Amino acid sequence: MSVFRRAARRRGTPADYLVVGLGNPGDKYLGTRHNLGYEVIEAIARGSMSSLDASKRDLARIALITQDENRIVLACPTTFMNLSGEAVSLLVRRNGIEQSSRVLVVHDELDLEPGRIKIKQGGSTAGHNGLKSIRQHIGTDDFVRIRMGVGKPPDPQNGRDWVLRRPSPTDRALLDSAVHVGVEAVKTVMASGVEQAMNEVNGRQP
Repeated sequence: MSVFRRAARRRGTPADYLVVGLGNPGDKYLGTRHNLGYEVIEAIARGSMSSLDASKRDLARIALITQDENRIVLACPTTFMNLSGEAVSLLVRRNGIEQSSRVLVVHDELDLEPGRIKIKQGGSTAGHNGLKSIRQHIGTDDFVRIRMGVGKPPDPQNGRDWVLRRPSPTDRALLDSAVHVGVEAVKTVMASGVEQAMNEVNGRQP
């Protein structure tokens, strides 16, 4: 039985959306490119006057908010990036998320310049370990991605080190602006759908 079919059998009021920001836990990784997903989720929580509380059972920091009458679970997995799917699978089941299109994942993207954001649903994971883990654990890649550009390293072979470093002040300013756009992108997907959000966000320049 798929994770979504099990979620459909859950008792109680289900959530309408699960919004996950990817990153690595711990002070060592604060402000790194790889933690940009965390930053977007934290900004959404702040804007909703909510706090992300650690849940050992859910393997994540989570908050429940409401937007336009939608019940939304915000989550930052507290597993490391390459195990993100463990938390996402648990959260899908525990919150009654019945469709993969109701799972939004915010993550860093090497293939986009710093500050650029693109939205897509499904498709390749492009080697991103967090996305690969989610696909493995929920059994589909048909979830929505909010792709936050961090740019490519000067040496293409050093992608791992690049995303685990903090960006330059110039790039940091671009990423800070992108976090605000990422928040709006998430809200637009939930309010107006993926296609409308893509039309509004994907063509923007940093």
